[in-house]
Amino acid sequence: MLREKLHIFGILGCVLCVVGSTTIVLHAPQERQIESVTEVWGLATEPAFMCYVGVVLAIVALLVFKFVPLYGQTHVMVYIGVCSLVGSISVMSVKALGIALKLTFSGTNQLIYPQTWAFSMVVISCIITQMNYLNKALDTFNTAVVSPIYYTMFTSLTILASVIMFKDWDRQNPTQIVTEMCGVVTIFSGTFLLHKTKDMADGLLNSSSFRLPTISSARSFKQTDEYSEGVPLRSSDSFRSLH
Repeated sequence: MLREKLHIFGILGCVLCVVGSTTIVLHAPQERQIESVTEVWGLATEPAFMCYVGVVLAIVALLVFKFVPLYGQTHVMVYIGVCSLVGSISVMSVKALGIALKLTFSGTNQLIYPQTWAFSMVVISCIITQMNYLNKALDTFNTAVVSPIYYTMFTSLTILASVIMFKDWDRQNPTQIVTEMCGVVTIFSGTFLLHKTKDMADGLLNSSSFRLPTISSARSFKQTDEYSEGVPLRSSDSFRSLH
């Protein structure tokens, strides 16, 4: 639809993402039946998940008040760390809110419970914080660097939070857990491959690329090597702002 061309590494990255997603879906645990939002609130207020939330809030506060002013413009992990940590809590709150709305639409009104509105406030607060620091990361650093790192951290922390809160792995054997982890790693590999090679033109690795370079081409390669190697960490807009 967008008339974009997909090179061989882009196709491979898409295949890896599809294979990894299929692997996770086929071995995912059965979702437990939840009758009310108060049951979700009980899971969210258990000591294990409350400890996770406390650790997340402490790390986020440390990053925001100490590391962001010092290293926010130079280290990509600072902004992404805040987004990913807060995002793991927002996903759990969105899932709880979605369960409440599903039960409400099915005839069991959950809007009368204060827990539903508490989850709503958590969702709003987390999303605002998450989008704020994600935009800062995208404004400061290259999108090709931010996207795969953010996807990996966000997904990993979300899985961890889900395991702690909903105890999904308690109903699975080790083989299923290892298979799911292999699926996650496969998706991560496909995502990194897509972003690492997204600007590669079609035919880059054709037969001419394996010819021995001439003297003139070797000289031109030396002159442009420092500008063409790898993906720049910072975005072009951030370089302009420095001048």
